[in-house]
This record gives sequence, structure tokens and C-alpha cells, in this order.
Amino acid sequence: MGELPPYLFARIDQMKAAKIQSGTDVIDLGVGDPDLPTPPHIVEALCTAAHDPKNHHYPSYAGMDAYRAAVSGWYKKRFGVTLDPGKEVLALMGSKDGIAHIPEAFVNPGDYVLAPSPGYPVYRTSTLFAEGKVYEMPLRQERQFLPDLDAIPADVVRSARLMFLNYPNNPTSAITLPGFFEEAVDFATDHDLIIVHDNAYSEIAYDGYTAPSFLATPGAMEIAVEMHSLSKTYNMTGWRIGMACGNAEILAGLGRVKTNVDSGVFDAVQRAAINALSGPQDCIREACRIYQERRDVLVSGLRELGHSVEPPRATFYVWMKVEDSLQFASRLLDEAGIVVTPGIGFGAGGEGYVRFALTRPSERIREAVDRLREISP
Repeated sequence: MGELPPYLFARIDQMKAAKIQSGTDVIDLGVGDPDLPTPPHIVEALCTAAHDPKNHHYPSYAGMDAYRAAVSGWYKKRFGVTLDPGKEVLALMGSKDGIAHIPEAFVNPGDYVLAPSPGYPVYRTSTLFAEGKVYEMPLRQERQFLPDLDAIPADVVRSARLMFLNYPNNPTSAITLPGFFEEAVDFATDHDLIIVHDNAYSEIAYDGYTAPSFLATPGAMEIAVEMHSLSKTYNMTGWRIGMACGNAEILAGLGRVKTNVDSGVFDAVQRAAINALSGPQDCIREACRIYQERRDVLVSGLRELGHSVEPPRATFYVWMKVEDSLQFASRLLDEAGIVVTPGIGFGAGGEGYVRFALTRPSERIREAVDRLREISP
């Protein structure tokens, strides 16, 4: 427990609460929690299902057959990936659930896990819970925030069991480039590695970009699973519903851990998720339109203030270079009442950057830019 850092977003919440208590009007561009409501047809499906006593009992550990079939159908339609819903789909309480538990199934004490840096903090903490060791794969701007797999030391690769990847990427908002997924599959195959691809942001995309599934890569189904979630796609972060898809043996290992630590996802939530996956998808397009408008407001405002920042093609994050991430974030909160996430909280590779989340209305983002202008040197 002593090796675990404080969970980044919990600490940010504490700092924000203290500022609000002092009377400051805080603009929170920190944690990536959509401010848009869950679409009404999904909420209505939950209400209907919650009134049905059949849904009031313990759910299936692996997920309802109907839910896993809906996930399989969505993957086929969206990514062209064929999945056996009985063996190659597992219900999750959000993608964080799967990411947090999968090292327990495959990582022995002292084994390495290859994790991107900067990266979602749970890649690291889940490895520490499994008593594994983390090798941070640097994501550098000059490589378009893709890891250099050839640069990983040979002794680390020999002791590695698992590698986390995440595109579209949190926190950098980078997208994968042609050929990288194929390179990753070859690397994992050669070194007997499991790849866990975190694809939670695939549906938040702009400027005509369409994010792929890692599972569509030739050979991926032999060595990989993909964690996905309805949280960002359908504004359902609080509902805790997602899915792990891919290799049946890997999913069986994850499922064995989960059956011992949780009792599955509430059936009424799964019923609502079925409605989300199989129902109208225009709600996703509308959300992306809103996020793109906010992105353009923020990026143009930051550029006017002299910051070098690129408009992301996916996710609802803007990743901006600064001299000192903690100092910059602290100054913004103290002097302007703006919450941003310091890059160092995502690993050593995040130092020198901060992350803005596009989870507030355009008017508040414009106000944030105005406040930045007032404190800019």
C-alpha cells in the first residue's frame, strides 16, 4: 500500500472542494466526466427494467446473454469484428473494472507490465496490486505519442506478461497511426505477451476521423482483449457498464478473478445498455458536435495566448505543453479558479504537460480563456 500514489482525481477533487468552500467560482476542466446527460431513451429503458422484479436478483457474473449479444452486434456493425458473445464478450462495471482486475489473472509477483507514460493511472496501480513491476513506455510528441517498442530493454521484455495500449489516447488525445497496431501484434506474438487495449474513447472523434478497434488487426484475437465502455460514448459514467472483448482464454482468466470479487452488473443497467447499443446512434454524433465546438473555442483561445497546442481528432481532451505541470495547474487553480490535470499525475512521461477536459459548456470555456488572459504574463 505504501507504493500506491494518491489517486490523482481524488486529490484534485479535494483541492477543488477547498477552493469552492473559500467562495471561488471554480471552472472544472480536470476530470473527464461528461456534463451532457444520458440520452432519454436509455434512461427510460432503465426505469422500465428497474420496475421489473425479475431484474432485482443477483445478475450473471459474465453478463446477460442478451447484453453480450448486443455488444457482439455493436462490434460487428461498428468495427467489422466478429465476436462469439458466449466466450469472447464479458460484462464489466466500466472499463476501469477490467483494467483494474486483469493483472491479477496473469501477472505474478516480479513480472513486468508494459504501460504507456503518460497513461491512465490504473494501468500502474492495478499492476502494483498484483505485485508486478511497471515499465513505463514513454509517449513522446516527436513519435506522435506512440511507444517505441524496440527501445524496451530485452531483460524487461523477457519478464513481461502484459502490455497496456490506449488509442484514442488519454491523456494525450493521440490517435494510432497506420501500421502501429500490426507492429504491436507482432511484438506481442514474438514475446508471448498479452495486449490489453483500452478503447474507451473510440466514439469521441472529430473532423471525419473514425477510430479502429485493436481487435480488427490481423492476429489480435490470438493475443489481445479490448476494454470498452458506455461511459464516454453514451454519457453513462455513473452507470458503471462496459465490456471486455477478445481472446476467449484471456477473458476466462479475467472472469475467474471477477467472479471472486464482484457479483456482476445490475440487470436493469444491462437492459438500458442493450437499448443504447442497439438503438439510435444520433446522440453520439450530437455529443461529438458539441465537444468539437468546445475544442475549437479552447484551442483558438489558447493559441491567442501564445500556447502551442494542436486540436485533437479524438477524445474530449486537449494536451498542452507547459514548463512545470504541477506549478502551472496550481497557479491556474489559485489565481484563476480553473481546474486542469497536471501531466505528471499520468506518469513521468506526462511532466511538462497539462490536460484540459472539454466537459464544460462553451461559455464556461470562453470564461476560462478570459481568466487565463488576465493572469498571463
